[in-house]
Amino acid sequence: MIGMARERRLAEIFVEVADSLVEDFDVIDLLQRLSTRCVELLDVSAAGILLADAHGELQIIAASDEHTRLLELFALQHDQGPCVECYRTGTARTNVDLARAEATAGWPRFAARARETGYAATHAIPLRLRNRIVGTLNLFQKTPHRLGDDDIALAQALADVATIAILQQRTLEQSHLENSQLETALTSRILIEQVKGVLAERWNSSVDDAFAAFRSYARSRRLRLSDLATQIISGDFDTTTIPAPARPGDSSD
Repeated sequence: MIGMARERRLAEIFVEVADSLVEDFDVIDLLQRLSTRCVELLDVSAAGILLADAHGELQIIAASDEHTRLLELFALQHDQGPCVECYRTGTARTNVDLARAEATAGWPRFAARARETGYAATHAIPLRLRNRIVGTLNLFQKTPHRLGDDDIALAQALADVATIAILQQRTLEQSHLENSQLETALTSRILIEQVKGVLAERWNSSVDDAFAAFRSYARSRRLRLSDLATQIISGDFDTTTIPAPARPGDSSD
């Protein structure tokens, strides 16, 4: 996406985010949309967003696809990768060639797993408010073309938007409220991951397709993802009312 088309799309996205920042908005759905918008705007293959919990431990909050979510989970389980380094130092790691041993010396296992997933390059951008780091935005490319300074600046702008969405301006300086918001978001994400697995098994579909159907149903009825997930996990919701994702080869005829 280049030139005026990207500028127009970027303006639309910022308006979309601004319109979402109302009281009691669905932060997980917003961050999920931001991760997919990063792929759309920055010519990268995938994106993920990690948040630090009240104990300073990173957790997955959003990913543009399931492969990326699993890769991020691998990084967290092994406590290594550009995302972990970026969070600890507060410094972006950009244009990391995953095939170069010197570039990935601090996290060889992550680099190997990322290459196995199909990625050739990666970037980690801090989610920051002034000197405080609350997480990271992680970008992945399947081809190792370099992201220029303008693209990196745009990635940081999107990361800053994500930070504002997470903390909300009215609670930025209130640490107890901030921690409560982060904990609520992270707890909700765990429920949603459970629902994705349940629906994928029920429909015999991919996890990505199951999540897309789940999100579509929730948004069309103005339901919070976490609320719908809670009802499903507790058995208080009939999942047959959610349209199953189309299977390959299905026809509308």
